[in-house]
Amino acid sequence: MTALLLAQTAKRFWMPEGVSTVSRSVDGAFYFIYYVSLFFFLLIAGLMFWFMWKYRQRRPGEAAIGRTTHHRTLELVWSVLPAFLLVAMFWWGFQVFMHMRVVPANTLDINVLARRWNWQFVYPNGQDHDELHVPVDTRVRLVMRSEDVIHSAFIPAFRVKRDVVPGRYSELWFEANKPGEYPLLCAEYCGTSHSDMRALVVVHPTSPTEALPQTYDQWLETANPIMALTEELYPEYVADPQAFIDKYKDDPKWGKIVSKLQKSPVVMGEQLYKKKGCVQCHTVDGKRGSGPTWFELYNSKVALRDGSTVTADENYIRESILEPGKRIVAGYDNLMSKIKVSDREIDMIIAYIKSLQPQGQSGQ
Repeated sequence: MTALLLAQTAKRFWMPEGVSTVSRSVDGAFYFIYYVSLFFFLLIAGLMFWFMWKYRQRRPGEAAIGRTTHHRTLELVWSVLPAFLLVAMFWWGFQVFMHMRVVPANTLDINVLARRWNWQFVYPNGQDHDELHVPVDTRVRLVMRSEDVIHSAFIPAFRVKRDVVPGRYSELWFEANKPGEYPLLCAEYCGTSHSDMRALVVVHPTSPTEALPQTYDQWLETANPIMALTEELYPEYVADPQAFIDKYKDDPKWGKIVSKLQKSPVVMGEQLYKKKGCVQCHTVDGKRGSGPTWFELYNSKVALRDGSTVTADENYIRESILEPGKRIVAGYDNLMSKIKVSDREIDMIIAYIKSLQPQGQSGQ
Protein backbone atom coordinates (compact mmCIF):
# COMPACT_ATOMS: atom_id res chain seq x y z
CA MET A 1 0.00 0.00 0.00
CA THR A 2 2.83 2.43 0.87
CA ALA A 3 4.64 1.59 -2.37
CA LEU A 4 1.41 2.20 -4.28
CA LEU A 5 1.03 5.65 -2.71
CA LEU A 6 4.66 6.61 -3.34
CA ALA A 7 4.48 5.43 -6.94
CA GLN A 8 1.50 7.66 -7.58
CA THR A 9 3.04 10.67 -5.82
CA ALA A 10 6.13 10.41 -8.02
CA LYS A 11 4.02 11.12 -11.10
CA ARG A 12 3.21 14.66 -10.00
CA PHE A 13 5.09 17.67 -8.64
CA TRP A 14 3.08 17.87 -5.44
CA MET A 15 0.19 15.38 -5.33
CA PRO A 16 -0.53 11.97 -6.87
CA GLU A 17 -2.12 11.83 -10.30
CA GLY A 18 -5.74 12.95 -10.13
CA VAL A 19 -8.11 10.34 -11.54
CA SER A 20 -11.57 11.69 -10.71
CA THR A 21 -13.83 14.32 -12.21
CA VAL A 22 -13.14 16.76 -9.35
CA SER A 23 -9.36 16.34 -9.39
CA ARG A 24 -8.67 19.15 -11.86
CA SER A 25 -10.82 21.71 -10.04
CA VAL A 26 -9.31 20.79 -6.66
CA ASP A 27 -5.78 20.97 -8.07
CA GLY A 28 -6.54 24.27 -9.80
CA ALA A 29 -7.68 25.91 -6.57
CA PHE A 30 -4.76 24.43 -4.65
CA TYR A 31 -2.07 25.55 -7.09
CA PHE A 32 -3.61 29.02 -7.49
CA ILE A 33 -3.43 29.58 -3.72
CA TYR A 34 0.02 27.97 -3.57
CA TYR A 35 1.63 30.07 -6.30
CA VAL A 36 0.02 33.33 -5.14
CA SER A 37 1.34 32.63 -1.64
CA LEU A 38 4.77 31.70 -3.02
CA PHE A 39 4.93 34.90 -5.11
CA PHE A 40 4.13 37.19 -2.20
CA PHE A 41 6.42 35.28 0.15
CA LEU A 42 9.36 35.73 -2.20
CA LEU A 43 8.42 39.36 -2.86
CA ILE A 44 8.15 40.28 0.82
CA ALA A 45 11.24 38.29 1.83
CA GLY A 46 13.22 39.79 -1.05
CA LEU A 47 12.20 43.35 -0.20
CA MET A 48 12.96 42.73 3.45
CA PHE A 49 16.53 41.63 2.73
CA TRP A 50 17.01 44.41 0.20
CA PHE A 51 15.87 47.04 2.72
CA MET A 52 18.15 45.51 5.36
CA TRP A 53 21.10 45.89 3.00
CA LYS A 54 20.21 49.30 1.55
CA TYR A 55 19.48 50.99 4.86
CA ARG A 56 22.11 49.29 6.96
CA GLN A 57 24.20 51.40 9.33
CA ARG A 58 27.25 52.41 7.26
CA ARG A 59 29.33 54.18 9.95
CA PRO A 60 29.36 53.57 13.73
CA GLY A 61 27.33 56.10 15.65
CA GLU A 62 25.47 57.37 12.58
CA ALA A 63 21.76 57.80 13.32
CA ALA A 64 19.17 56.95 10.69
CA ILE A 65 17.11 59.90 9.51
CA GLY A 66 13.38 59.16 9.50
CA ARG A 67 11.59 60.08 6.29
CA THR A 68 8.35 58.17 6.83
CA THR A 69 5.39 59.85 5.13
CA HIS A 70 1.83 58.92 4.33
CA HIS A 71 1.44 57.20 0.92
CA ARG A 72 -2.25 56.66 0.19
CA THR A 73 -1.78 55.06 -3.23
CA LEU A 74 0.63 52.46 -1.91
CA GLU A 75 -1.65 51.68 1.04
CA LEU A 76 -4.62 51.22 -1.28
CA VAL A 77 -2.63 48.90 -3.54
CA TRP A 78 -1.42 46.63 -0.75
CA SER A 79 -4.91 46.53 0.79
CA VAL A 80 -7.22 46.28 -2.24
CA LEU A 81 -5.13 43.88 -4.35
CA PRO A 82 -4.81 41.23 -1.60
CA ALA A 83 -8.51 41.68 -0.83
CA PHE A 84 -9.40 40.85 -4.44
CA LEU A 85 -7.08 37.85 -4.36
CA LEU A 86 -8.64 36.58 -1.12
CA VAL A 87 -12.15 36.96 -2.54
CA ALA A 88 -11.06 35.05 -5.66
CA MET A 89 -9.56 32.28 -3.51
CA PHE A 90 -12.72 32.04 -1.42
CA TRP A 91 -15.06 31.98 -4.43
CA TRP A 92 -13.01 29.40 -6.29
CA GLY A 93 -12.71 27.19 -3.20
CA PHE A 94 -16.40 27.60 -2.35
CA GLN A 95 -17.48 26.48 -5.83
CA VAL A 96 -15.22 23.43 -5.67
CA PHE A 97 -16.43 22.63 -2.14
CA MET A 98 -20.11 22.80 -3.10
CA HIS A 99 -19.52 20.65 -6.18
CA MET A 100 -17.87 18.02 -4.01
CA ARG A 101 -20.39 18.23 -1.17
CA VAL A 102 -23.67 18.13 -3.15
CA VAL A 103 -24.27 14.50 -4.20
CA PRO A 104 -25.60 14.21 -7.77
CA ALA A 105 -28.52 12.00 -8.78
CA ASN A 106 -28.27 8.42 -10.07
CA THR A 107 -25.32 7.26 -8.00
CA LEU A 108 -24.08 3.78 -7.18
CA ASP A 109 -24.50 3.64 -3.39
CA ILE A 110 -22.02 1.68 -1.27
CA ASN A 111 -22.31 1.52 2.52
CA VAL A 112 -19.09 1.96 4.49
CA LEU A 113 -18.51 0.83 8.06
CA ALA A 114 -15.42 2.21 9.80
CA ARG A 115 -14.04 0.65 12.94
CA ARG A 116 -10.66 0.47 14.62
CA TRP A 117 -8.77 -0.37 12.48
CA ASN A 118 -10.30 -1.45 9.19
CA TRP A 119 -12.91 -0.54 6.60
CA GLN A 120 -15.89 -2.65 5.53
CA PHE A 121 -17.73 -1.93 2.28
CA VAL A 122 -21.24 -3.28 1.72
CA TYR A 123 -22.41 -3.39 -1.90
CA PRO A 124 -25.96 -3.08 -3.29
CA ASN A 125 -26.36 -6.87 -3.50
CA GLY A 126 -25.56 -7.24 0.22
CA GLN A 127 -22.01 -8.42 -0.40
CA ASP A 128 -19.39 -7.03 1.98
CA HIS A 129 -15.67 -6.74 1.38
CA ASP A 130 -12.58 -5.07 2.81
CA GLU A 131 -11.73 -3.51 -0.57
CA LEU A 132 -13.62 -0.73 -2.35
CA HIS A 133 -14.46 -1.78 -5.92
CA VAL A 134 -16.16 0.66 -8.30
CA PRO A 135 -16.77 0.87 -12.06
CA VAL A 136 -15.00 3.53 -14.10
CA ASP A 137 -16.93 6.64 -15.23
CA THR A 138 -19.69 6.00 -12.68
CA ARG A 139 -20.87 8.31 -9.94
CA VAL A 140 -20.38 6.53 -6.61
CA ARG A 141 -21.78 7.61 -3.25
CA LEU A 142 -20.28 6.27 -0.03
CA VAL A 143 -22.74 6.26 2.88
CA MET A 144 -20.45 6.05 5.88
CA ARG A 145 -20.74 5.48 9.62
CA SER A 146 -18.37 4.63 12.46
CA GLU A 147 -18.78 2.03 15.19
CA ASP A 148 -16.35 3.57 17.67
CA VAL A 149 -14.39 6.81 17.19
CA ILE A 150 -14.04 9.48 14.52
CA HIS A 151 -12.35 8.25 11.35
CA SER A 152 -11.81 10.02 8.04
CA ALA A 153 -12.03 8.41 4.60
CA PHE A 154 -9.36 9.91 2.32
CA ILE A 155 -8.65 8.85 -1.27
CA PRO A 156 -5.72 11.03 -2.42
CA ALA A 157 -5.99 10.13 -6.11
CA PHE A 158 -9.67 11.19 -6.15
CA ARG A 159 -9.04 14.36 -4.08
CA VAL A 160 -11.91 13.47 -1.74
CA LYS A 161 -12.00 13.24 2.06
CA ARG A 162 -14.81 13.13 4.63
CA ASP A 163 -14.98 12.47 8.36
CA VAL A 164 -16.83 9.37 9.54
CA VAL A 165 -18.49 10.14 12.87
CA PRO A 166 -20.09 7.75 15.41
CA GLY A 167 -23.86 8.04 15.71
CA ARG A 168 -24.48 9.70 12.36
CA TYR A 169 -24.16 9.10 8.62
CA SER A 170 -21.84 11.07 6.37
CA GLU A 171 -21.66 11.01 2.59
CA LEU A 172 -18.87 11.25 0.06
CA TRP A 173 -19.15 10.98 -3.70
CA PHE A 174 -16.73 10.69 -6.60
CA GLU A 175 -16.51 9.61 -10.22
CA ALA A 176 -13.25 7.86 -11.10
CA ASN A 177 -12.20 8.25 -14.72
CA LYS A 178 -9.14 5.99 -14.92
CA PRO A 179 -9.07 2.24 -14.14
CA GLY A 180 -6.45 1.15 -11.63
CA GLU A 181 -5.69 0.53 -7.97
CA TYR A 182 -5.49 3.40 -5.49
CA PRO A 183 -5.04 3.69 -1.69
CA LEU A 184 -7.75 4.71 0.76
CA LEU A 185 -6.42 6.02 4.07
CA CYS A 186 -7.79 7.05 7.44
CA ALA A 187 -6.90 10.73 7.85
CA GLU A 188 -8.07 11.12 11.47
CA TYR A 189 -5.96 9.70 14.30
CA CYS A 190 -8.01 6.86 15.79
CA GLY A 191 -5.67 4.91 18.06
CA THR A 192 -2.56 2.77 18.16
CA SER A 193 -3.01 1.12 14.74
CA HIS A 194 -4.23 4.25 12.94
CA SER A 195 -1.48 3.96 10.32
CA ASP A 196 -2.66 0.43 9.46
CA MET A 197 -6.23 1.55 8.71
CA ARG A 198 -5.89 1.38 4.95
CA ALA A 199 -7.91 -0.13 2.14
CA LEU A 200 -7.46 -0.72 -1.56
CA VAL A 201 -9.68 1.06 -4.08
CA VAL A 202 -10.05 -0.77 -7.39
CA VAL A 203 -11.54 1.09 -10.35
CA HIS A 204 -12.72 -1.53 -12.85
CA PRO A 205 -12.66 -0.94 -16.61
CA THR A 206 -15.71 -1.34 -18.84
CA SER A 207 -14.07 -4.38 -20.45
CA PRO A 208 -11.40 -6.73 -19.05
CA THR A 209 -7.74 -5.79 -19.45
CA GLU A 210 -4.48 -7.54 -18.66
CA ALA A 211 -3.98 -5.45 -15.51
CA LEU A 212 -7.64 -5.68 -14.42
CA PRO A 213 -9.15 -8.87 -15.86
CA GLN A 214 -12.64 -8.30 -14.40
CA THR A 215 -15.31 -5.68 -14.86
CA TYR A 216 -17.13 -4.42 -11.78
CA ASP A 217 -20.13 -6.70 -12.39
CA GLN A 218 -17.89 -9.72 -12.92
CA TRP A 219 -16.02 -9.01 -9.71
CA LEU A 220 -19.25 -8.56 -7.76
CA GLU A 221 -20.45 -12.03 -8.81
CA THR A 222 -17.39 -13.73 -7.34
CA ALA A 223 -16.35 -11.33 -4.56
CA ASN A 224 -17.22 -13.79 -1.78
CA PRO A 225 -17.21 -17.32 -3.21
CA ILE A 226 -18.37 -18.87 0.07
CA MET A 227 -21.60 -16.86 0.04
CA ALA A 228 -22.16 -17.56 -3.66
CA LEU A 229 -22.52 -21.32 -3.09
CA THR A 230 -26.05 -22.66 -2.84
CA GLU A 231 -27.39 -24.45 0.25
CA GLU A 232 -26.81 -27.74 -1.56
CA LEU A 233 -23.24 -27.01 -2.68
CA TYR A 234 -21.89 -25.47 0.53
CA PRO A 235 -21.97 -28.68 2.66
CA GLU A 236 -20.31 -30.52 -0.21
CA TYR A 237 -17.45 -28.01 -0.22
CA VAL A 238 -16.98 -28.19 3.57
CA ALA A 239 -16.96 -32.00 3.53
CA ASP A 240 -14.14 -32.27 0.96
CA PRO A 241 -12.89 -28.94 -0.44
CA GLN A 242 -10.37 -30.41 -2.88
CA ALA A 243 -12.83 -32.91 -4.36
CA PHE A 244 -15.42 -30.15 -4.68
CA ILE A 245 -12.99 -27.84 -6.50
CA ASP A 246 -11.92 -30.63 -8.87
CA LYS A 247 -15.55 -31.45 -9.60
CA TYR A 248 -16.76 -27.94 -10.43
CA LYS A 249 -13.67 -26.07 -11.66
CA ASP A 250 -14.67 -26.51 -15.32
CA ASP A 251 -18.40 -26.06 -14.77
CA PRO A 252 -19.71 -23.20 -16.98
CA LYS A 253 -21.86 -21.83 -14.15
CA TRP A 254 -19.68 -22.40 -11.09
CA GLY A 255 -16.17 -22.42 -12.56
CA LYS A 256 -15.36 -18.75 -11.87
CA ILE A 257 -16.64 -18.93 -8.31
CA VAL A 258 -14.89 -22.23 -7.57
CA SER A 259 -11.60 -20.79 -8.87
CA LYS A 260 -11.65 -18.35 -5.93
CA LEU A 261 -12.29 -21.01 -3.28
CA GLN A 262 -9.37 -22.13 -1.16
CA LYS A 263 -8.50 -25.77 -0.82
CA SER A 264 -9.21 -25.63 2.90
CA PRO A 265 -11.75 -23.81 5.12
CA VAL A 266 -8.78 -23.09 7.40
CA VAL A 267 -7.17 -20.91 4.72
CA MET A 268 -10.49 -19.17 4.11
CA GLY A 269 -10.75 -18.56 7.86
CA GLU A 270 -7.25 -17.09 7.97
CA GLN A 271 -8.18 -14.69 5.18
CA LEU A 272 -11.30 -13.63 7.09
CA TYR A 273 -9.19 -13.19 10.24
CA LYS A 274 -7.28 -10.49 8.37
CA LYS A 275 -10.12 -9.02 6.31
CA LYS A 276 -12.57 -8.62 9.19
CA GLY A 277 -10.00 -6.83 11.34
CA CYS A 278 -9.62 -9.63 13.91
CA VAL A 279 -5.84 -9.42 13.43
CA GLN A 280 -5.79 -5.99 15.08
CA CYS A 281 -6.74 -7.33 18.53
CA HIS A 282 -6.35 -11.13 18.58
CA THR A 283 -2.96 -12.78 18.17
CA VAL A 284 -2.45 -16.32 16.87
CA ASP A 285 0.90 -17.00 18.55
CA GLY A 286 -0.08 -16.84 22.21
CA LYS A 287 1.11 -13.27 22.79
CA ARG A 288 -1.19 -10.90 24.63
CA GLY A 289 -3.12 -8.35 22.60
CA SER A 290 -6.02 -6.02 23.31
CA GLY A 291 -8.21 -9.12 22.88
CA PRO A 292 -7.68 -12.77 23.94
CA THR A 293 -5.26 -14.79 21.81
CA TRP A 294 -6.69 -17.43 19.49
CA PHE A 295 -3.73 -19.75 20.02
CA GLU A 296 -4.86 -22.93 21.82
CA LEU A 297 -8.26 -21.30 22.36
CA TYR A 298 -10.49 -24.06 21.01
CA ASN A 299 -11.82 -26.42 23.72
CA SER A 300 -9.87 -24.58 26.43
CA LYS A 301 -11.33 -23.33 29.70
CA VAL A 302 -11.87 -19.57 29.55
CA ALA A 303 -12.17 -17.51 32.74
CA LEU A 304 -14.77 -14.77 32.47
CA ARG A 305 -14.93 -11.38 34.16
CA ASP A 306 -17.92 -12.44 36.30
CA GLY A 307 -15.86 -15.23 37.89
CA SER A 308 -17.34 -18.12 35.91
CA THR A 309 -15.61 -20.29 33.33
CA VAL A 310 -16.73 -21.56 29.95
CA THR A 311 -15.43 -24.05 27.41
CA ALA A 312 -14.39 -22.39 24.16
CA ASP A 313 -16.34 -24.67 21.84
CA GLU A 314 -18.10 -23.78 18.57
CA ASN A 315 -21.10 -22.27 20.34
CA TYR A 316 -18.98 -20.02 22.57
CA ILE A 317 -16.86 -18.80 19.65
CA ARG A 318 -19.95 -18.08 17.57
CA GLU A 319 -21.58 -16.19 20.45
CA SER A 320 -18.41 -14.19 21.07
CA ILE A 321 -18.34 -13.08 17.43
CA LEU A 322 -22.02 -12.13 17.23
CA GLU A 323 -22.43 -10.80 20.81
CA PRO A 324 -18.92 -9.75 21.87
CA GLY A 325 -20.04 -7.98 25.04
CA LYS A 326 -22.14 -10.82 26.44
CA ARG A 327 -19.39 -12.86 28.10
CA ILE A 328 -16.18 -10.88 28.55
CA VAL A 329 -12.90 -12.67 29.24
CA ALA A 330 -11.27 -11.84 32.57
CA GLY A 331 -8.48 -9.30 32.26
CA TYR A 332 -9.84 -7.68 29.10
CA ASP A 333 -12.03 -4.69 28.39
CA ASN A 334 -15.19 -4.76 26.30
CA LEU A 335 -13.60 -3.19 23.20
CA MET A 336 -14.97 -5.35 20.40
CA SER A 337 -17.86 -4.00 18.36
CA LYS A 338 -20.32 -6.14 16.42
CA ILE A 339 -19.20 -7.03 12.91
CA LYS A 340 -21.14 -8.07 9.85
CA VAL A 341 -20.37 -11.75 9.38
CA SER A 342 -22.39 -14.63 7.95
CA ASP A 343 -22.86 -18.11 9.39
CA ARG A 344 -20.64 -19.55 6.69
CA GLU A 345 -17.89 -17.08 7.44
CA ILE A 346 -18.14 -17.99 11.13
CA ASP A 347 -17.67 -21.64 10.12
CA MET A 348 -14.45 -20.70 8.32
CA ILE A 349 -13.18 -18.65 11.28
CA ILE A 350 -13.90 -21.51 13.69
CA ALA A 351 -12.02 -23.89 11.38
CA TYR A 352 -9.03 -21.55 11.51
CA ILE A 353 -9.18 -21.28 15.31
CA LYS A 354 -9.30 -25.08 15.55
CA SER A 355 -6.11 -25.25 13.51
CA LEU A 356 -4.24 -23.09 16.03
CA GLN A 357 -3.46 -26.04 18.28
CA PRO A 358 -0.02 -27.37 19.26
CA GLN A 359 1.43 -29.92 16.88
CA GLY A 360 0.08 -33.37 17.55
CA GLN A 361 -3.23 -32.10 18.93
CA SER A 362 -6.45 -32.01 16.96
CA GLY A 363 -8.88 -29.15 17.01
CA GLN A 364 -11.80 -31.44 16.36
